[in-house]
Amino acid sequence: MREKHRTALTWFTISTVALLVAAACGAGATPTPSPATPTPGATPTPAETPAATPTPEGKIGGTVSVYGTWGGSEQESFMAMVKPFEDQTGVTVQYTGTRDLNAVLITGVASGILPDLAGLPGPGQMAQFAKAGKLIDLSTVLDVPKYTSETSAGFVGLGTVDGTLVGVFIKSAVKGLIWFNPKVYTAGAPATWDALTAEADRIKAAGTTPWCVGLESGAASGWPGTDWIEDIILRQSGPEVYDKWVAGQQKWTSPEIKAAFETFGKVVAGDSVYGGPTAVLSTNFGDAGNPLFTSPPGCYFHHQASFITDFFVKANPGIVAGTDFDFFPFPDINSTYAGAVTGAGDLFGMFHDTPQARALMQYLVTAEAQSIWVGRGGALSGNKNVTNYPDETSRRSAEILANAKVFRFDGSDLMPEQMNSAFWKAMLDFTQDQSKLDEILASLDLVQADAYQ
Repeated sequence: MREKHRTALTWFTISTVALLVAAACGAGATPTPSPATPTPGATPTPAETPAATPTPEGKIGGTVSVYGTWGGSEQESFMAMVKPFEDQTGVTVQYTGTRDLNAVLITGVASGILPDLAGLPGPGQMAQFAKAGKLIDLSTVLDVPKYTSETSAGFVGLGTVDGTLVGVFIKSAVKGLIWFNPKVYTAGAPATWDALTAEADRIKAAGTTPWCVGLESGAASGWPGTDWIEDIILRQSGPEVYDKWVAGQQKWTSPEIKAAFETFGKVVAGDSVYGGPTAVLSTNFGDAGNPLFTSPPGCYFHHQASFITDFFVKANPGIVAGTDFDFFPFPDINSTYAGAVTGAGDLFGMFHDTPQARALMQYLVTAEAQSIWVGRGGALSGNKNVTNYPDETSRRSAEILANAKVFRFDGSDLMPEQMNSAFWKAMLDFTQDQSKLDEILASLDLVQADAYQ
């Protein structure tokens, strides 16, 4: 694998050294902010980036600042992904992780204090940044025909604004997976939502809570609940309603959206969920599935995207995919929309055009780079040349994403930031007190009217 990484880096290293020599002979690169030591939930503090100077070995040298949402094992995987890049180029990747990435980047767009590269909150916010003139046109950075030929067409389109490529996906995930412990749950995959509900009722009658749910995620708390609503709307009311809702044309108070909240409400009500609604609000999304592995089990089912396997393994050393944890797809609700799938991915955009930023962006889109995270587990790739999935569970996840009859990207990620934030909060408010549903949905209608102007 090391030789593959070396090959992937060579083609852009040579092309950027000439640029660096020219920069070193001038007044120096324009200073760009560099994140401080990562502190989850904290606003990064900018610092000066020194001028780029090629090393005696002919490497690029210098630094590149990167903001993202990843912490813990996800941060470890990202740093493992960029380690070959650092070794080959001499560039230091200065990474800052924060769960408040939305607010940090929005503040940065207003103030001009931005990193060189950043994981973008979603295509919706990406479009806002692009239209504000803050994102670099990646057609000036990447070999776009090559990127397009190697990448799923849907992901290419989601990174394009008004015909300009401004964002690329470095990893992806399939959502709507129902995780279980095959040593505990042996009844097989329910084919329909009604069948899954019947299984949940049977488990509850036997004295165990069927579901584990966790909505806590620091400043982004509530987002796991939005995934539930998106999965339900797509399967219950179909892609047309889903698309209108994401575009701000379907009111939150409409019967279709209200029905989705009511369906989710049955999952997080009383004795249906581990610890009750209060525990749901205070349990971190990465820890929520751990009761699957206790003896006796605290729950039987956990709804989360394909990336959760990384969290399972880190928190429960020794467990094995397929033996200790497995999944079945979110079952059909309305047979008219059978085979529908939701998914998401980690978008990267470029705010400062420096040789180091160019080199890192060129590296991140390669199959060799993305295969590092995929091989570590917890990630899928939109690059068609990545095949090194570490286990059958990961391969099945990738196949679901590739073969979906109806595919829709994560709805909240496509919404304007104002709407997205309100949606997160609504999931917390609804879980805490379901009797306020009408009030919550009416409030979301007001946000929608303003956010989509």
